Amino acid sequence: MTGAPGLLPELILASASPRRLALLQQIGLQPTRLLATDIDETPLKGELPAALAKRLAAGKAHAAAGTTLAAAGMPEIAAASLILAADTVVALGRRILPKAETAAEVVQCLSLLSGRRHRVITGLCLLGPADATGRRKPHQRLVISQLRFKRLTKAEIAAYAACGEGQGKAGGYAIQGRAAQFVAWLQGSHSNVVGLPLFETAALLAGIGYPLWQPTESAVI
Repeated sequence: MTGAPGLLPELILASASPRRLALLQQIGLQPTRLLATDIDETPLKGELPAALAKRLAAGKAHAAAGTTLAAAGMPEIAAASLILAADTVVALGRRILPKAETAAEVVQCLSLLSGRRHRVITGLCLLGPADATGRRKPHQRLVISQLRFKRLTKAEIAAYAACGEGQGKAGGYAIQGRAAQFVAWLQGSHSNVVGLPLFETAALLAGIGYPLWQPTESAVI
């Protein structure tokens, strides 16, 4: 990994998600910049959930890499910067559940998930520094967690939909909130279900030489 001696390369998170930012901060990583991307997230015909998550993560990373910031009065993305993107898909078998935008969609998702196992799949894409031609090498991971919800009553589903927490969430729920009471069984990464698998994210960064542990004034030797 290239960069000025003693200086960390810029770490850009290609997301506006407060959950992903909070998860990175939980392990001591503070992105230099957040870049929300706007790409078409519609699944391709016949596309499987894992393939969708992987494709969208790469698409978000490359979209952020190509962003022009001059119009916003911000400096251009440095060639030495790292760009991290993720996309999370909730799947019931081969079926991809939507990002619920309304209370009715939350009800629909929870009715499908009630008493059944499902998967939460996150695609990770870390773009390394740009080479002399401007190309960035992608480093990708796919992380899958499995969950089973208890059998939900209509009253529980209606109450959760009414609280508004599930709106804007893949699969219509947020495990870090009140929906935690629905999870009877979970196998795999909990942080993946929240929105960013921390072990795999740290491994990607460490794999290209990004130091995960930074000295602080309060560090005890």
